[in-house]
Amino acid sequence: MVLGMQWGDEGKGKVVDVLTPRYEAVARFQGGPNAGHTLIFGDEKYVLHTIPSGIFRDGSVNIIGNGVVVDPVIFAREIATLEEAGIEVRSKLRVSKRAHLILPTHRMLDAASEASKGASKIGSTLKGIGPTYMDKTGRNGLRVGDIISPQFEARYGALKAKHEGLLAGYKDFAYDIAEYEREWMEGIEVLRSLKLIESEIEANRMLDRGVKMLAEGAQGSMLDVDFGTYPFVTSSTTLCAGVCTGLGVAPHRIGEVYGIFKAYCTRVGSGPFPTELFDADGQRMAEVGMEFGSTTGRARRCGWLDMVALKYAVVMNGATKLIMMKGDVLSGFETIKVCTGYRVAGEVIDYFPFETNEAIEPVYEEFPGWKVVIGGVRRYEDFPVEFRAYVEFIERATGVPVEIISVGPDREETVVRDL
Repeated sequence: MVLGMQWGDEGKGKVVDVLTPRYEAVARFQGGPNAGHTLIFGDEKYVLHTIPSGIFRDGSVNIIGNGVVVDPVIFAREIATLEEAGIEVRSKLRVSKRAHLILPTHRMLDAASEASKGASKIGSTLKGIGPTYMDKTGRNGLRVGDIISPQFEARYGALKAKHEGLLAGYKDFAYDIAEYEREWMEGIEVLRSLKLIESEIEANRMLDRGVKMLAEGAQGSMLDVDFGTYPFVTSSTTLCAGVCTGLGVAPHRIGEVYGIFKAYCTRVGSGPFPTELFDADGQRMAEVGMEFGSTTGRARRCGWLDMVALKYAVVMNGATKLIMMKGDVLSGFETIKVCTGYRVAGEVIDYFPFETNEAIEPVYEEFPGWKVVIGGVRRYEDFPVEFRAYVEFIERATGVPVEIISVGPDREETVVRDL
């Protein structure tokens, strides 16, 4: 598994692409088009929202599992963009019949709900993710497998009417879905042309045959609906446990758990962020790291590495190996800070608490920065001693080795340690 250890945007797409040669299948198991996995190959840049990042590798099988929610419009556009770039998609792609569909009215419900919150907005991507998962747990949802049923149009109409009734309760919210609905129905035809599968059956049969599979997480651990900074979270299980319910595999099937984190922290939208910076250091991280959301385009909030949150995510996921991204962004800082505890009501704690609000004061440990540019480094031994000290501190604090270090956006700008 490849999982984000922070608030998303850790660089999972690039890592999956780097790891894919070791695996024959890549699977998404939760989330939807609120994800944005960016991959850069030379001068080419791709952003994937639903399709697994293994799609660029010849001979790979890419599965969209039952835990994913699919917007046919975004999905069809994504396929078209890849095919226009000369990438073979359809023969490598499988979609679970149990995955739920995001309706145009789900998107309207998302927008209406967020607008009604005013200053209490949670920072939704407005992709309809939350309302779709609500229909799923409320047993009202429409699934991919329903599109091949003779009752599909009737089921769609009934759910749409239910949503329109709910939208009528938002008195000041006006909407028009006609054009999007037309494109949505075209997307349904694209879905019908793909290989629709019982992903839980196919995934387990592949594992029985010894096929190596990589599960690709979306968002980040601190956005998990149960264990993240609720209510400023996503609507799915972003932790390791999510692969069991989102792909239909048993816990004993899980092997390595790769935890991805940035050398600093970022967050998009609202919600607690104990180490957030509002000074020149934070601005520098944002500019050098080009910190803008790949799905929303919104500027990301930036701050120092939060070791309390990282250790929490490592434990909750059972991470066996860590992957550090964007260490190159911190090149040139005189001093690097790491949050090693929280001061709450005068007491210093080293665990992630139930209440995460402005009352938390980060306690920092300082490290000397590395003054040289490290983007061209390809062997761990060639990193400056200050950078290696930073990496090795993280290993000691988490108890987990850092196996891969990314020093740039391209797949070639990667250092794999022989541990």
